[in-house]
Amino acid sequence: MGTKRARENQEEMFYASERVEAPGHPFYEQLNGVLDGAGFDQFCEEQCRDFYHTKLGRPSLAPGVYFRLMLIGFFEGIGSERGIGWRVADSLSLRRFLNYGLDKATPDHVTISRTRRLLDEATHQAVFTFVLTEVARRGMLKGKTIGIDATSLEANAALRSIVRRDTGESYMEYLRRLAAEAGLDPADDDAVRRMDRKRKKKTSNEEWVNPHDPEAEVTKMKDGTTHLAYKAEQAVDLDTGVIVAITTHGGATGDSESVQETSPAAGLASG
Repeated sequence: MGTKRARENQEEMFYASERVEAPGHPFYEQLNGVLDGAGFDQFCEEQCRDFYHTKLGRPSLAPGVYFRLMLIGFFEGIGSERGIGWRVADSLSLRRFLNYGLDKATPDHVTISRTRRLLDEATHQAVFTFVLTEVARRGMLKGKTIGIDATSLEANAALRSIVRRDTGESYMEYLRRLAAEAGLDPADDDAVRRMDRKRKKKTSNEEWVNPHDPEAEVTKMKDGTTHLAYKAEQAVDLDTGVIVAITTHGGATGDSESVQETSPAAGLASG
């Protein structure tokens, strides 16, 4: 497993006039000071130790670096791992935040994505709780007024890949069966599609599922389109803007149902 200590290399030999120096962004410089003082890297390495082999494999992305990349995505408003990778590679101050010199390639989106899939939800939650605890310890969390907001996030799964829960039929196989029952030629794709356009659609989550992402649900998005999606719900301390809890649900979950999980989580975090 990559560690912070293993990444502490001896300074390279340059004349001062030959070396490009970045002063560092004041915010990220102070943030690194806070994280170092709280033992952030050591905590992340301990939480992630079981996911790495001690000898096999190529040098891995250090846990402290991975979670700093997630912080960059949040603070910079970048919603994709590819975007985070591009931003870090292009910024001297973010390289400094991650302790990557100009002679080292910064993590690309493939490495970030693989690391995210390697670490389980409980580990991400543990690091989130660690940061939240540090925020509270520094008096930045009031917890008097909590606001809850939700958004629908399109899943990385194709709607056309859904299958019937009861029979395992694909959507097209299901339509062909309905066409045959209606006396139409099931091999006539045009006739099958015309029948599908005329019939009343009932693509319910009780009947259909994506086998590659069974937790994603068929959801009507804000723009009127229908996709497989998730619902992310955030609880925010309205006095400070600190996110105190995040929960995820199937995209079709109603607010009255999801808030019953988010609200207690927010109360536990802020308490």
